[in-house]
Amino acid sequence: MKTPLLPLLASPIPLQCRICGERSARWPGLAVLALMAALTTSLAAATPSNQRTPTFAKDIVAATPAPALAVQATALVRGLKNPWSLAWLPNGDMLVTERGGTLRRISADFKLDPSPIRGVPAVKAAVQAGLFDVVPHPQYASNGWLYLAYAEPSPTDDSEYGTTLIRARLKDGRLVDQQKLLAMTPKSRRGFHLGGRIVFDGKGFLYLTLGDRGEMQRAQAPRDHAGAVIRLHDDGRVPADNPFIGNPDQLPEVFSRGNRNIQGAAMHPSTGELWTHEHGPQGGDELNIIRPGRNYGWPIITYGVNYVTGTKIGEATAREGMEQPLHVWTPSIGISGMAFYTSDAIPQWKGSLLVGGLSGQSLVRLVLDGERVAREERLLVGEVGRVRDVRVGPDGWVYLLNDSPDGALWRVKPR
Repeated sequence: MKTPLLPLLASPIPLQCRICGERSARWPGLAVLALMAALTTSLAAATPSNQRTPTFAKDIVAATPAPALAVQATALVRGLKNPWSLAWLPNGDMLVTERGGTLRRISADFKLDPSPIRGVPAVKAAVQAGLFDVVPHPQYASNGWLYLAYAEPSPTDDSEYGTTLIRARLKDGRLVDQQKLLAMTPKSRRGFHLGGRIVFDGKGFLYLTLGDRGEMQRAQAPRDHAGAVIRLHDDGRVPADNPFIGNPDQLPEVFSRGNRNIQGAAMHPSTGELWTHEHGPQGGDELNIIRPGRNYGWPIITYGVNYVTGTKIGEATAREGMEQPLHVWTPSIGISGMAFYTSDAIPQWKGSLLVGGLSGQSLVRLVLDGERVAREERLLVGEVGRVRDVRVGPDGWVYLLNDSPDGALWRVKPR
């Protein structure tokens, strides 16, 4: 993020769990302007991301005029039970996961197959646990691999479970050739914060997000998957350039840690970096860029507070060696789902970041200026319910899933 130099010189740089339920100045001469530009670039390059000042949704929303584009949402498929993730197959058909453990197929003309896909492994459905993401391999048309994340019960104790990643092929309405790529350890009896988003980077690697399981100290614990982002080859092997290779205090598949519960993740279309958002406690939802070996601070630093009491969590909102978020939602909107909008179908939105709000019951559009959020729009507030997933379809329209026992697939278009 580039910090404007003029304001910098002029002044000091400045209950309830919702997931469940420019100043200017004049300077003479082109030489001075050129010198200032060079100094600004140098300063930005020298400022580490753990010293950035995040933007805050409450300030930006208050300063944002009405949305630049009015949109409407149309329910295309109803009768989905707590849908969690949406993916497209090459023929235009869609796959939808339902948190209770079923995988559904929707035809390209939006007809729901009444028979769930068979062969889904045993899923533990409890509180927030269940069947999470489904993502086709980038070369699905040639290799047929589907990737799923879900809460897997322990084979010896059904009350203990953790997030597991598998891949399988879809044949005649059944998952076959199943391979387990990673199983979260240790497992837990708590039904909270399992993460579950899968992202491919286009370079043969995949990322899996894991939550702290509601046991916050685990996000900083050595040799624990909780509160981490995992990076693997597409066949489950650990990449030789992962940041903690050879570190006896960390698991080699861990790419970053210190996250509470990431349920939105997407690769930036220009930089190729992984952007995520995570649930804060009472306040403190965060937007982050996940970089190798970085620590995102939970629960040592956070902008959220304890439920009910409102008391402080951890030490403060910042600490040396821990990353600062780009953007903070306080109060929380219960963020879930994320997609960069790169299509020409809605030119006004090109380059935006779209996220869903569960407790906020909205689609949120973030206008970005590099690594800074310049504008935030709240759309469809209260119109589609708790937005669980946000995807951009092959046709360029935006598709949503709402988290409800009578959920639906929605398409968003300009009015």
